[in-house]
Amino acid sequence: MNVTPQPYGLLAEVTHRCPLHCVYCSNPLALLERQDELGVEDWLRVLGQAADLGVLQVHLSGGEPLVRGDLETLVAECRRLGMYTNLITSGLGLTESRAESLVAAGLNSAQLSIQGDTAESTNLVAASKRFDKKEAAARIIRDAGLPLNMNVVLHRLNLSRLDAIIDVCARWGAERLELANTQYYGWALRNRDQLMPGKAQLDDAVAVYQRRKAELAEQMEMLWILPDYYEPYPKPCMGGWAQTALTVAPDGVVYPCPVAAEITTMEFASVREHDLGWIWAKSPAFEAYRGTEWMPDPCRSCSRKEIDFGGCRCQAFALTGDAGRTDPVCQHSPDHHLVTDALVRANQDDRGADGQLVHRRPTVTTPGR
Repeated sequence: MNVTPQPYGLLAEVTHRCPLHCVYCSNPLALLERQDELGVEDWLRVLGQAADLGVLQVHLSGGEPLVRGDLETLVAECRRLGMYTNLITSGLGLTESRAESLVAAGLNSAQLSIQGDTAESTNLVAASKRFDKKEAAARIIRDAGLPLNMNVVLHRLNLSRLDAIIDVCARWGAERLELANTQYYGWALRNRDQLMPGKAQLDDAVAVYQRRKAELAEQMEMLWILPDYYEPYPKPCMGGWAQTALTVAPDGVVYPCPVAAEITTMEFASVREHDLGWIWAKSPAFEAYRGTEWMPDPCRSCSRKEIDFGGCRCQAFALTGDAGRTDPVCQHSPDHHLVTDALVRANQDDRGADGQLVHRRPTVTTPGR
């Protein structure tokens, strides 16, 4: 008898509003407006249902979650329910008083994102010059008594600056640094030719990471998120479809991962109409790719099917238009040429990152705005 797994993590995307316009943003191309967002009472109900499901960690994200004035209410409810809270923030809009009120409400940790080691790199990628605000946010987080976690998305335009990026994070007092090579969905897929590094650049960055991880072992934990296009097998995305975590979008639609909204051929249920427990355990979308029975060959007959679970359903859809196909990253996929063709372009010696970057909001057309 199949037993429904129990989720331990909830990504609560409380808004798509954000002061940054990152070219690799994981939010869907069609961003939700403020009037589409769940109200605070809806979110309180969702959090209670998440606790009943066994969720232990709530990651408050967006967009930029700080734009919501009721964030403290959500944090306090998580504390009441016994769930750990982590704020995922750009740092823009974080003040001493806001940090103090969030800590008083029960916030446990904060993750601060940066786009590079300079204001120029932030402006290029995010169409924002407020690198100074990020440094101030790091200080505010530390002064509030929260552990400072940091995240940097890596790509062709900043990998050569990895040493300097790590220096910034260490100087600002990060206890944990996630170096996340770009995953190509949504906005990042639109910018893939400008963002994907060549193999030599990536190998150089791996060497830097390994050296600095050893040097800073006593000061800062460092994690390296693989760029799976360069791997022979796909990543075991989220530990398999609908196995460990779930995402609630700003409008209340529930997904088994943060980018599943990309799969436009599936209908995902909303907490406006359904209980979170029913969505997790019984909704057709969550059941669709759970386990291994759904798999086509070559996955069905592969000895790795319980290791990588056929790879990422969102990536399969993004590249082939069919979420049920083998992830094209896999070297055995009949669609693997879609990945190798992209790698050929990325490794052309005469190819510069000279194309036009498409920022998160189509109205932002130049890095200088």
